[in-house]
Amino acid sequence: MDAHRERERTVFVTVGTTSFDTLVKAVDTIQCKAALASKGYTSLLIQLGRGTYFPTKTQGEDGGLKVDYFTFSPNIAGFLRSADLVISHAGSGSIFETLRLGQPLVVVVNEALMDNHQSELAEALAERKFLFCARPETLEETILHMDLGSLLPYPLSSPMAVVESINQFLGFPEN
Repeated sequence: MDAHRERERTVFVTVGTTSFDTLVKAVDTIQCKAALASKGYTSLLIQLGRGTYFPTKTQGEDGGLKVDYFTFSPNIAGFLRSADLVISHAGSGSIFETLRLGQPLVVVVNEALMDNHQSELAEALAERKFLFCARPETLEETILHMDLGSLLPYPLSSPMAVVESINQFLGFPEN
């Protein structure tokens, strides 16, 4: 690691068990990596799932991000826990595991999915300030403008928080 870097700050990207090459390609752009570097991140670790796009691995030459990837892991909790920022697909399992661990989260919605309930969930949680929500084409802009201090901690003590969030989003009356 370069002497001018105090410590490694890692961004962990997960697509879950499916394929979301559009997300991997978006995070692998020069512009997105520059946005992450401008926020002080030094390392990018990408879980590819079943994707067919493979980013270029780098060691952080010339002050850029160190980039590495893998396809699957039996348990990604360790990667989530050690990350300084998580960028995730909009699967509910990945979202809630990351929120439960108290990690800052950018959820990227896969608009290619039919009947996209994931979009509704991600947007409802973003409205409540638990995470940031982006699309692949807005990821760079979301990173540049995100203020991690504006995120609220996810209420672990209330298992009904998800139900309340969804009910509020759908316009059901509060109990």
